Amino acid sequence: MVQTLLYGVPSGCSFGSIVALEWLGEPYRLCRIEMPEGVQTDAFRRINPVGETPTLVTATGERISESMAILNHLGARGIGKGLSFAQGTAGFDRLNQVLAFLNTSFFASFGPLWYALEHGVKGPDKDALRAYGAAKVTKAHADLERMLGDKEWLLGDRRTLADAYFIGIARWTKYHDVVDRRDYPGLQRLFEKLEADPAVRFAHAVERGETAVSGGGFLGEVTLDDVLRQQALAA
Repeated sequence: MVQTLLYGVPSGCSFGSIVALEWLGEPYRLCRIEMPEGVQTDAFRRINPVGETPTLVTATGERISESMAILNHLGARGIGKGLSFAQGTAGFDRLNQVLAFLNTSFFASFGPLWYALEHGVKGPDKDALRAYGAAKVTKAHADLERMLGDKEWLLGDRRTLADAYFIGIARWTKYHDVVDRRDYPGLQRLFEKLEADPAVRFAHAVERGETAVSGGGFLGEVTLDDVLRQQALAA
């Protein structure tokens, strides 16, 4: 089997896992899942009972869900490329600290805004959710700006899986006009550098359904039915 990432569109946080797979350079396939309808089907819940993307089906047929788990799985094979660090080292601890912040604070700060948008909340309830979300997003940007400091990348002088995860979330500001990233020059610089990265451009093209030129090991798209058949054969 070839490892397959089930990624969500539009603009899912699985974007970071696509970038990570490109940086890693190993053979992989992608399976497009439309949200929210695609993740609510019985067929998808056979892959991930929680009904969320992303999920990585490994070359041995195992299923790994949640971005942090997927990134750490890929990172174990990307140490030689500088994408991660050996477990037990100070670098590994720093990487997991940044990933944890991105997941629990940066990602989560957009939660109230996504809820208001996706559920069509109106009136005072919408105003309250947007005000709460705006405060959380502003604080998360300010905190991450301080964490970045004058470093070139989130972990220092080389890109890591934390940067891949960051870019998938940072682009959400285009949906929620509550912060101006230019007020955070370090984050704006990092965002612009990542947006110019070939793997990030590839992931954008994939999400838009355009012809995407891979610099890694991308072998093409498969359907959810294809993934389920592979799972049945591996059982």
